Amino acid sequence: MKYVEDIPLLYEISEALNEHLDLKKSLYQVLEILSNSMNMERGTVTILHPLSNEIHIEVAHGISRTAMERVKYKVGEGITGRVIETGKPITIPKISNEPLFLNRTASRKSAKDEEFSFICVPIKKGNQIIGSLSVDKPYDASYALSDGEKLLSVIATMVARHVINLETIRLEKKRLSEENIRLKNELETKYHITNIIGNSNKMREVFQMVSQVSKSNATVLIRGESGTGKELVANSIHYNSLRAKNRFVKVNCSALPSNLIESELFGHEKGSFTGAINQKIGKFEMANKGSIFLDEIGSVSAAVQVKLLRVLQEKEFERVGGHKTIKADVRIIAATNKNLEQAVEDESFRGDLYYRLNVFPIYMPPLRERKTDILLLADHFLEKYAEENHKDIRRFSTPAIDMLMAYHWPGNVRELENCIERAILLCEEGVIHSYHLPPTLQTGIETDTLPSLSLEDAVMNLEREMIIDALKNTRGNTTVAAKVLKTTVRKFAYKAKKYSVDYRHYR
Repeated sequence: MKYVEDIPLLYEISEALNEHLDLKKSLYQVLEILSNSMNMERGTVTILHPLSNEIHIEVAHGISRTAMERVKYKVGEGITGRVIETGKPITIPKISNEPLFLNRTASRKSAKDEEFSFICVPIKKGNQIIGSLSVDKPYDASYALSDGEKLLSVIATMVARHVINLETIRLEKKRLSEENIRLKNELETKYHITNIIGNSNKMREVFQMVSQVSKSNATVLIRGESGTGKELVANSIHYNSLRAKNRFVKVNCSALPSNLIESELFGHEKGSFTGAINQKIGKFEMANKGSIFLDEIGSVSAAVQVKLLRVLQEKEFERVGGHKTIKADVRIIAATNKNLEQAVEDESFRGDLYYRLNVFPIYMPPLRERKTDILLLADHFLEKYAEENHKDIRRFSTPAIDMLMAYHWPGNVRELENCIERAILLCEEGVIHSYHLPPTLQTGIETDTLPSLSLEDAVMNLEREMIIDALKNTRGNTTVAAKVLKTTVRKFAYKAKKYSVDYRHYR
């Protein structure tokens, strides 16, 4: 066979390899071309899996899909395994005379009057063997198998890039699948109901209501001030529901411009408005079979309220600019910090939508109404941010605790979290003191519970607090405590005596 005769064939294969974005389709087309040009009866492209060290059939011609999925080879096993192990092509004039030929696909007949030749060449990435290309064709004494081997070796070089990309895509898919499973498990753990911090009576009521409603499909309306943890409750409801394995889509209605929220929720068709250059899938469509969280539901416009009402009643909608009705099996969890009853009275919020949303209301109490949870939350955030910032901070001083308990927390749990994170960043000791807390907590203007002290009294209180903390941390060792406070033992003992602090109480 002269190489000039192979140029049209190689050109056709090159065209086939670049025709499809789907790499498998390209490889199937290559085998189809070889079937027509070389009188190929069967052909395979195999890939060596680098982790399991197994060889599997990626695409094949003349072999059943069941056989493709079933058959695996080890490196060195059979002809294919030998080619991938050695990196050298193997040509067999008559496969019936070859003991290494395994015929695992069971695609070759055993009739003696039907003899086949077999050519198998390696597919390489540099010096690394990544797979093989094989062909078997009816035995023909006049056909030069060495020419067929050379031709297949050239084709194997051409398809190598596609095989590399296929294996890369497979490994990436596996990695993404494993990462997806890990993240789902992490989310389920993170938003498990036991991970909402609180043991006050009001929070126990919240836990009970979440447990009752999670397994149902009821619409939930979470009420409460900003920063109370409404989104955390919404997460817990979804991840403890029967829809937990499906998508949970979140939309902050107040963060979207009024002219875009309808498109965001329901999607739009191409050309439906200026800038709509492509069709867009809306959040409701994305959340099908799962749940959608509509935060700040009280801020949506009247036009969007009408569509939301229809979704709640009929479970269907149309995209902006579209005419096709789309069904959506979506559970709605909404949240608001507004007085919706007043909004209904003012006619800024539809009464029928309000009653559809308010099927199962859950009220999140403000932090000032659950004082017993403040220290639990503070300790949780202390542990979280100390670990994040690689600091060995283990507790709050007594004055710091008093200050946290006395404050009225208008920003609720979110403000407390920010407060503790700031204190962690400022603290260079093992204890958070009152002076590490924000000035808003230190003024006591809002509560009248903090005493008004002179500068001298404040300094004395601070010194006494630092001495006590140093003795606690050193178990009453005055020498080490003095070193911690960067002073002399004599000065330390003098101050301790002045403030009636006995080191023996801390041993």
